[in-house]
Amino acid sequence: MVTIQETELKERGLLAVSTAQKLGRPILISEVHKMDSVEPISFFNSGRERYLGERFYWKDPSEEVVLIGLGISKQIQSDQATDRFFHVEEEWKGFLKDSLIFNPYKENGLGPVMFGGFSFDPHKSKTTLWSKYADSLFHIPKFMLTIVEGQTFLTTNIVCTQNDDYTLFEKVVNERVQLLMSSKEDFVIKPVKLLETKEISPQEWKQSVDEVVEDLKSGSLKKVVLARELRLFFDQRVKAEVILKNLYNQQRESFIFVFESNGDCFIGATPERLVKKQGNDVFSTCLAGSIGRGKTAEEDRRLGQTLLNDKKNLIEHGYVVEMIKEALEESCEEIILPDKPQLMKIRDIQHLYTPVIGKCQKDASLLLLVERLHPTPALGGLPKQEAIEKIREVEELDRGFYAAPLGWCDYRGNGEFSVSIRSGLIQDKEASLFAGCGVVANSDSESEYLETSLKFRPMLRALGGN
Repeated sequence: MVTIQETELKERGLLAVSTAQKLGRPILISEVHKMDSVEPISFFNSGRERYLGERFYWKDPSEEVVLIGLGISKQIQSDQATDRFFHVEEEWKGFLKDSLIFNPYKENGLGPVMFGGFSFDPHKSKTTLWSKYADSLFHIPKFMLTIVEGQTFLTTNIVCTQNDDYTLFEKVVNERVQLLMSSKEDFVIKPVKLLETKEISPQEWKQSVDEVVEDLKSGSLKKVVLARELRLFFDQRVKAEVILKNLYNQQRESFIFVFESNGDCFIGATPERLVKKQGNDVFSTCLAGSIGRGKTAEEDRRLGQTLLNDKKNLIEHGYVVEMIKEALEESCEEIILPDKPQLMKIRDIQHLYTPVIGKCQKDASLLLLVERLHPTPALGGLPKQEAIEKIREVEELDRGFYAAPLGWCDYRGNGEFSVSIRSGLIQDKEASLFAGCGVVANSDSESEYLETSLKFRPMLRALGGN
């Protein structure tokens, strides 16, 4: 383990306190240390006792960036429905103002990072299901492990007030030492037993699909995405650590995320990037249209070819490509887009997939891009506003953070957001899983129902179901 000079933090901390006294408000001090290798899931697990409810985990499909946050040094949250992306950005900028950041490294995802996301639709009536999550919710962690391109770093974030002294930094130093020691320990956590699986209003959901299909035949709507819920019941409290490890073993080619809030835990393995920003480079993904995987290589190839030639799925995919292209054109000087989709194959499903690359204008922030892209037609529908209103009207489900933007942004403006599908909300001895599908004018409610059943499978398996 790399030795961290404890006196550094204490000396820097006292400088932050004197700055807070001069300015008359709290000041952030953030320092980054390069470390020997630390196993990321072990680091997440080591925060269970002290930081339960205040942890996050993020891994992109290539494992180019892995982030684990423990504790909360600052929370940005709001249930304000209008201009919510702008308000989060302004609060983030205000928090960073005059901060003391000791980060000699150039890699992304180091120093102050906010992790979190936005609800799918802040105008939808909230239910108790998502009561622990504000419509906009971000955590700036106390301790954050970043593994970027194989290198390991530890960020420590402390908010100092005018009244703090040497003892605050001694306490943080001791906490950090204990954390790094415990991250080397082996954790044995027994899996829970699934007692019951309950579909929430399946017949009513099919009926709503049929009703929307009729609307699509006569009105200006082209597509509406409808989602449903599966509720699981267990013999004891569900441990996020077990589910995370299962997802890592079973869905490693996906974005894997965990976001805890006040005892609840939103967790998933999504194949879908919303947007990534590195300097002026922007990357997005068009993902719409799906079919199952084959039991043999030949059957799998045949299913893939069927999907690549399926008119309904190609139309649906085309809507997404067009919308993402239009949204990015507002902020980008250049966009590179392939002529036709390819296949993205993950464990249970294969999707039509088109990658998008752009060069963004200097004033285009990551959250501005998130706002312009959310929700894509793959999660909302077309036209965008009409589809959201239709979902709000007919869908029983309170989506909360399901199908919404979730991700991270560092203090330099780089970061990445996924679309949080293939996900579930863990609440003590219960969990809700979510899945949706695109309804168009020639949709059949029974086949859409079967498609959502297929999309439940990754999370169901991770939680011990079939």
